[in-house]
Amino acid sequence: MNKHIIRFPKDGQPTLLDNEWQVWDGERDEGGIPDLEHGFHKVLVPFHWWITHHKNADVITRVNKGEIGVWFAADDDILKHADIIEEGKHLWPVVGAHFPIFRDGRSFSTAALLRDRFQWQGEVRAIGDVLIDQLLQGARVGFDAFELRPDQDQELALKQFNLFSVTTQNSWRGKRSLLSA
Repeated sequence: MNKHIIRFPKDGQPTLLDNEWQVWDGERDEGGIPDLEHGFHKVLVPFHWWITHHKNADVITRVNKGEIGVWFAADDDILKHADIIEEGKHLWPVVGAHFPIFRDGRSFSTAALLRDRFQWQGEVRAIGDVLIDQLLQGARVGFDAFELRPDQDQELALKQFNLFSVTTQNSWRGKRSLLSA
Protein backbone atom coordinates (compact mmCIF):
# COMPACT_ATOMS: atom_id res chain seq x y z
CA MET A 1 0.00 0.00 0.00
CA ASN A 2 1.27 3.42 -0.89
CA LYS A 3 1.15 6.34 1.55
CA HIS A 4 0.40 8.74 -1.31
CA ILE A 5 -1.74 8.83 -4.41
CA ILE A 6 -1.63 10.94 -7.52
CA ARG A 7 -4.85 12.90 -7.88
CA PHE A 8 -5.52 14.28 -11.36
CA PRO A 9 -8.97 15.90 -11.48
CA LYS A 10 -10.63 16.35 -14.85
CA ASP A 11 -10.07 20.10 -14.98
CA GLY A 12 -6.99 20.34 -12.79
CA GLN A 13 -3.34 19.51 -12.44
CA PRO A 14 -1.85 16.27 -11.09
CA THR A 15 -0.80 16.46 -7.44
CA LEU A 16 0.56 14.09 -4.85
CA LEU A 17 -1.81 13.65 -1.88
CA ASP A 18 -1.87 11.59 1.28
CA ASN A 19 -3.69 8.30 0.78
CA GLU A 20 -6.63 8.11 3.19
CA TRP A 21 -8.01 4.83 1.86
CA GLN A 22 -7.04 1.27 2.71
CA VAL A 23 -7.76 -1.29 0.01
CA TRP A 24 -9.20 -4.32 1.78
CA ASP A 25 -9.34 -7.71 0.08
CA GLY A 26 -12.34 -8.98 2.07
CA GLU A 27 -10.71 -12.36 2.66
CA ARG A 28 -10.32 -12.18 6.41
CA ASP A 29 -13.98 -11.47 7.09
CA GLU A 30 -13.94 -12.41 10.78
CA GLY A 31 -16.52 -9.85 11.74
CA GLY A 32 -16.79 -7.49 8.87
CA ILE A 33 -14.74 -4.50 7.83
CA PRO A 34 -11.29 -4.24 9.42
CA ASP A 35 -10.79 -2.09 12.50
CA LEU A 36 -9.34 1.16 11.21
CA GLU A 37 -8.90 2.93 14.54
CA HIS A 38 -5.14 3.22 14.06
CA GLY A 39 -4.04 4.62 10.71
CA PHE A 40 -6.48 4.63 7.84
CA HIS A 41 -10.10 5.45 8.63
CA LYS A 42 -11.59 4.81 5.21
CA VAL A 43 -11.75 1.52 3.37
CA LEU A 44 -12.33 0.33 -0.19
CA VAL A 45 -14.14 -3.00 -0.01
CA PRO A 46 -14.35 -5.51 -2.86
CA PHE A 47 -17.49 -5.12 -4.93
CA HIS A 48 -18.35 -8.83 -4.49
CA TRP A 49 -18.21 -8.28 -0.69
CA TRP A 50 -20.36 -5.15 -0.97
CA ILE A 51 -23.09 -7.08 -2.81
CA THR A 52 -23.58 -9.42 0.14
CA HIS A 53 -22.91 -7.04 3.06
CA HIS A 54 -24.21 -3.59 2.07
CA LYS A 55 -27.41 -3.92 4.10
CA ASN A 56 -25.60 -4.68 7.38
CA ALA A 57 -26.10 -1.99 10.04
CA ASP A 58 -22.38 -1.43 10.66
CA VAL A 59 -21.75 -1.06 6.94
CA ILE A 60 -24.62 1.42 6.54
CA THR A 61 -23.26 3.48 9.45
CA ARG A 62 -19.78 3.64 7.94
CA VAL A 63 -21.14 4.42 4.45
CA ASN A 64 -23.18 7.31 5.82
CA LYS A 65 -19.96 8.73 7.31
CA GLY A 66 -18.23 8.54 3.90
CA GLU A 67 -15.83 5.87 5.13
CA ILE A 68 -16.57 3.10 2.61
CA GLY A 69 -15.98 2.92 -1.11
CA VAL A 70 -15.73 -0.12 -3.33
CA TRP A 71 -13.18 -1.56 -5.72
CA PHE A 72 -13.89 -3.63 -8.77
CA ALA A 73 -11.85 -6.68 -9.68
CA ALA A 74 -10.72 -6.90 -13.30
CA ASP A 75 -13.25 -9.67 -13.94
CA ASP A 76 -16.26 -8.02 -12.25
CA ASP A 77 -19.15 -7.62 -14.68
CA ILE A 78 -20.29 -4.15 -13.69
CA LEU A 79 -23.01 -4.02 -16.34
CA LYS A 80 -24.64 -7.07 -14.75
CA HIS A 81 -24.95 -5.11 -11.49
CA ALA A 82 -25.98 -1.75 -12.94
CA ASP A 83 -28.70 -1.27 -10.30
CA ILE A 84 -26.23 -1.62 -7.43
CA ILE A 85 -23.77 0.75 -9.09
CA GLU A 86 -26.52 3.32 -9.68
CA GLU A 87 -27.30 3.19 -5.95
CA GLY A 88 -23.58 3.40 -5.18
CA LYS A 89 -23.26 6.68 -7.06
CA HIS A 90 -24.96 8.30 -4.07
CA LEU A 91 -23.03 6.35 -1.44
CA TRP A 92 -19.41 5.78 -2.43
CA PRO A 93 -17.02 8.74 -2.38
CA VAL A 94 -14.36 6.64 -4.14
CA VAL A 95 -14.38 3.60 -6.40
CA GLY A 96 -11.31 1.69 -7.41
CA ALA A 97 -10.53 -0.50 -10.38
CA HIS A 98 -7.94 -3.16 -9.65
CA PHE A 99 -5.08 -4.11 -11.95
CA PRO A 100 -4.09 -7.63 -10.83
CA ILE A 101 -1.01 -7.49 -13.04
CA PHE A 102 0.45 -4.72 -15.19
CA ARG A 103 -0.38 -6.36 -18.52
CA ASP A 104 -4.06 -6.95 -17.66
CA GLY A 105 -5.92 -3.94 -19.06
CA ARG A 106 -9.52 -4.88 -18.22
CA SER A 107 -9.70 -2.21 -15.53
CA PHE A 108 -9.28 0.48 -18.19
CA SER A 109 -12.65 -0.70 -19.52
CA THR A 110 -14.14 -0.54 -16.04
CA ALA A 111 -13.12 3.11 -15.68
CA ALA A 112 -14.46 3.96 -19.14
CA LEU A 113 -17.80 2.26 -18.40
CA LEU A 114 -18.13 4.06 -15.07
CA ARG A 115 -17.56 7.44 -16.71
CA ASP A 116 -19.51 6.87 -19.95
CA ARG A 117 -22.39 4.53 -19.16
CA PHE A 118 -22.89 5.33 -15.49
CA GLN A 119 -21.94 9.03 -15.71
CA TRP A 120 -19.80 8.55 -12.60
CA GLN A 121 -18.77 11.94 -11.19
CA GLY A 122 -16.82 10.80 -8.13
CA GLU A 123 -13.23 9.64 -7.87
CA VAL A 124 -12.18 6.60 -9.93
CA ARG A 125 -8.88 5.27 -8.62
CA ALA A 126 -6.47 2.83 -10.26
CA ILE A 127 -5.21 0.33 -7.67
CA GLY A 128 -3.09 -2.81 -7.70
CA ASP A 129 -0.17 -3.33 -10.06
CA VAL A 130 -0.26 0.27 -11.32
CA LEU A 131 2.91 1.46 -13.06
CA ILE A 132 3.97 4.84 -14.38
CA ASP A 133 3.47 3.49 -17.92
CA GLN A 134 -0.30 3.27 -17.35
CA LEU A 135 -0.94 6.84 -16.19
CA LEU A 136 -1.62 8.56 -19.52
CA GLN A 137 -3.96 5.84 -20.76
CA GLY A 138 -5.68 5.75 -17.39
CA ALA A 139 -6.20 9.50 -17.30
CA ARG A 140 -7.66 9.37 -20.81
CA VAL A 141 -10.28 6.67 -20.07
CA GLY A 142 -11.55 8.06 -16.77
CA PHE A 143 -9.17 7.53 -13.86
CA ASP A 144 -8.58 10.64 -11.81
CA ALA A 145 -6.53 9.05 -9.03
CA PHE A 146 -3.70 6.54 -9.06
CA GLU A 147 -2.29 4.45 -6.24
CA LEU A 148 1.02 3.42 -7.76
CA ARG A 149 2.81 0.21 -6.94
CA PRO A 150 5.21 1.06 -4.06
CA ASP A 151 8.36 0.67 -6.18
CA GLN A 152 7.29 3.42 -8.61
CA ASP A 153 8.84 6.91 -8.41
CA GLN A 154 5.98 9.27 -7.58
CA GLU A 155 7.83 12.45 -8.56
CA LEU A 156 8.65 10.97 -11.95
CA ALA A 157 5.05 9.83 -12.26
CA LEU A 158 3.78 13.40 -11.83
CA LYS A 159 5.81 14.44 -14.88
CA GLN A 160 4.17 11.83 -17.13
CA PHE A 161 1.02 13.89 -17.60
CA ASN A 162 2.93 16.64 -19.43
CA LEU A 163 4.82 14.43 -21.90
CA PHE A 164 2.59 15.18 -24.87
CA SER A 165 0.91 18.41 -25.93
CA VAL A 166 -1.21 16.84 -28.70
CA THR A 167 -3.84 14.16 -28.13
CA THR A 168 -5.37 12.56 -31.20
CA GLN A 169 -7.67 10.10 -29.44
CA ASN A 170 -10.98 10.71 -27.72
CA SER A 171 -10.69 11.21 -24.01
CA TRP A 172 -12.91 11.42 -20.97
CA ARG A 173 -11.08 14.66 -20.30
CA GLY A 174 -12.19 16.14 -23.61
CA LYS A 175 -8.71 17.28 -24.64
CA ARG A 176 -8.53 15.92 -28.17
CA SER A 177 -6.38 18.14 -30.36
CA LEU A 178 -7.52 19.07 -33.82
CA LEU A 179 -4.80 18.69 -36.38
CA SER A 180 -4.99 20.94 -39.40
CA ALA A 181 -4.72 19.32 -42.82
